[in-house]
Parts: sequence; structure tokens; C-alpha cells
Amino acid sequence: MTNPLLALPFEGSIESLGAAYWDVVEAAQFPRTQLRFRNNLVLHQLGMDAQQVSDADLEQAFGRFEGRVPFLALRYHGVQFGNYNPQLGDGRGFLYGQLRDRHGDLQDLGTKGSGTTPWSRAGDGRLTLKGGVREVIASEALYRLGVTTSRTLSLIETGEDLYRSDEPSPTRSAVMVRIARTHLRFGTCERLLYLRDARGLERLLRHVVAVYYPVIAADHPAVDGDRGAMQRQLLAFYGELVEQVARLAAEWMAAGFVHGVLNTDNMSLVGESFDYGPFAFLDRWDPSFTAAYFDQTGLYAYGRQPAICRKNLQMLQEPLALLLPREAMEERLDRFAEIYSQHYCARMRRRLGLPEAGDDAVVRHTLALLAAWPVGYGDFFASLCRCVDEQGLPEEAEALKPFVLDAPEPPRDIWQSWRDVWWIEQRSAADVMQRLQRWNLLCPPTRPLIETLWEAIDQHDDWAPYGAWLDTVMGRGG
Repeated sequence: MTNPLLALPFEGSIESLGAAYWDVVEAAQFPRTQLRFRNNLVLHQLGMDAQQVSDADLEQAFGRFEGRVPFLALRYHGVQFGNYNPQLGDGRGFLYGQLRDRHGDLQDLGTKGSGTTPWSRAGDGRLTLKGGVREVIASEALYRLGVTTSRTLSLIETGEDLYRSDEPSPTRSAVMVRIARTHLRFGTCERLLYLRDARGLERLLRHVVAVYYPVIAADHPAVDGDRGAMQRQLLAFYGELVEQVARLAAEWMAAGFVHGVLNTDNMSLVGESFDYGPFAFLDRWDPSFTAAYFDQTGLYAYGRQPAICRKNLQMLQEPLALLLPREAMEERLDRFAEIYSQHYCARMRRRLGLPEAGDDAVVRHTLALLAAWPVGYGDFFASLCRCVDEQGLPEEAEALKPFVLDAPEPPRDIWQSWRDVWWIEQRSAADVMQRLQRWNLLCPPTRPLIETLWEAIDQHDDWAPYGAWLDTVMGRGG
């Protein structure tokens, strides 16, 4: 039977930009391939019947990389922990292909761990199995929590021994494939500034607008030779990107997620979260918490993420200034704080089981309670969900008791303030329960949980706990 993955209708979207933006590369050859994760929901999104795609099909297409060429390693630069790095680019992955999903949106299939490229910088171009396991956890947990994120399509173990300074070695190897709206980044633009290639930058941005911002392309048509029309279109794009990134930062913060490395090469030109390395989910609410052990100054700490996202948008003005006036870009960037605050309030309210529309009083009281009560950030919402599920909504505020099991009593005045403002907003027990169940995880993937899941795999090759946790997150079946 023909492998349906090898018959997908790929489009040459990025290829149409020309060879100045990428390099043709070859995939590595691995000793063996063993599928460890498949995402049937993503296969469905790509218009496929998952039952018609076998595990062997996935291994052939995304482990042995048969029947698909060329592969493209994208070129980009980036500001990493405050230092500009012109030696970047896809160093252990590539663009496998681009195709339309069932909604008509163009999607990238991007690999990680698929071999060396011209940008590997003496690295081996491989991905550890633990890194792949973690990326599946991050992408699927964030998707479940309502974050605008890439998703993992497949994870395949590849039979090599890898040596890493930050993992017990030798460690197992893997290759993963993600689906993302685009792998074009802020750093893609920064590279063109470095090269002083204004024409190449305009070509790139007009491509981004045409493909990913069709409403802007229609409302602000750019006519060749009309600099004013071009500027109006690209300013509208920048303004929309500001809003997308502000909303993304709010989604991370509401989810209690710390990306870890918010360098400009990890910022997408469509405001989508992707590429999960040293991420973490909060245990306790702590604005100073950092995810990367090498972030010694706390530059990318949890509480600094909105400011860093805004700073990255401001740095994006440097290359865009080859084409656009700075003052007009600053006017659009000024909206960041308002958009962020509104979206953060809405996302926090729904985690509390409340309608998104409403004031931020309950959010402010929630943060005060979390700061004063030593409970897990995700456990707080999960415990509220369990409480309402088991006991229903209390008929009066005083009937609601502290609900996090085995936790110390919260400060009385702070608890009562939160309890009263949360209770008064209730309307329907069914609606509250539906929101609580939809927007919270009963087992948040904090570091201890991830390590427990990985230990079963590493020590006993036992994938059952990992699969069971994913089932609770994804509602998988079939």
C-alpha cells in the first residue's frame, strides 16, 4: 500500500523566495527507527484519515526520510541573551515541506534532530530522546491550555548514543516533526539587516503578509513601485504582529509557562510559540523563576516575559527601519501593554471558570492569593476544578473552603477577599465546570512530573505513564 504521507500536496512557498533564504540539506541516516509518539489530531488537521496512516508510514517518512526532497535549512541570525549572533540558522533540523491544512492555512512541517546542516556549528545535528519527549509535553500541554503554539506530529527514536553536557550520557537519540504556521523568525529579518539587503527584506515581508496576513494584503495592497502603499501594508503587518505577540505573552503567563530562551531567533513572524528547549511550567507562582540553568541573571524569568517580548518587537524595528519610519512603528508598539493586559485578564478568568469578559478584580485577587499561599500554580486551578466537580458551587461564599489538599491554610484575609470576589461572579454551575475542565490540566507538567515520566522511559523503557498522561491532556483515542 502506498504511504499517504509521501503523497501529500506540498507547496513551494518558501522556495519561491529564492535561494538567498535557505540551504538545501540532506537528512541523516539512522541505525533504526521506532515510533514513540504520533499525533492523530494533527494528521486530521492536515486533512488525513489517521486510520489510514500506519506507524510504519510515519517511520518511513519522518525517520528514514524516504521519498521527499529537497529539505531546506533556513538562514537567520538572532540576539541571544543580549548578544547579536550572526552564526545561526537551522542547525539540527530543516523544513520538511509546506502544505495546506483542512482550513486552507499553510503549515510548515519542520524537523528537529534530523542531522547536520551548514549551520550546525560543530554540533552533531541530533536531538536527545528526552528532549523530544519534553517537546511533546510542552506543545500538547500548551495547546490544551489555549496557547497559540506549534504541535508535535511525530517522535521517532533513532538508535544512536548521544553525549551531552547537560544530560547523563550516553543518552538516547530521536527525531521529531512539528507542525507550525511558519519557521520564519524575527532573526530572519535581522540577518537581512546585517547584510544590508533592503530589497531582500521587502521581498520577505511582502511574502509573509501575502501568505499569513491575507486580510492585511487585501486591505492594504502593495503596488510595485509605490513606496507609500508598501509602507502602509508593512506598518499594518507590524501592528498586527505586535498584537499577536502581546496575546502570546499573555497566554504564556496565564498558563504559568516559562519559555526559557526568548531570543529573537525563537520569535515567530506570526506570533506563534515554538521550539521548546529548557522550558518549565511554574510550580509555585514566582515572577523570578527561570527555566534555563544557564540564565544566570534571570533575563528570561517568568515575570519578565512580557517585557522581553516587547523588547524583541522593538529590536525588530531595527531591520524594519530599512523600509519603515520608526515613529510609526513605535505608535503601533505602544498598544502592546493594553492588548497584553486585556488578553491576560480574559485568559485568567476562563481558567477560573468565569466568562472571559469581565473586570480584572478577580485576577488581581487570584495573584495576591497565589503569592501568599504556598501551593502549586497549576495545582491551584486543578484543585478548584476538582472542588466544583465534587461539591458543586457553594450557595454562599462562606461555604467555600480552601480546596488545595495537604496545603497549609492561606492567610485568612487574602483567602476571604479572593473567595468573595470569585463567588459573586458565578452564574451557572454547569458553565463554570465546563470552563474549569476545558482550560485546566488536572496533572500540570511541572519538572517533578516530567522527570517521573522520563525516569520510567529511561530506566525501564516503560512508556505507559507518559502515554496515560498524554491521554488526559489530549483526550486521545484510536
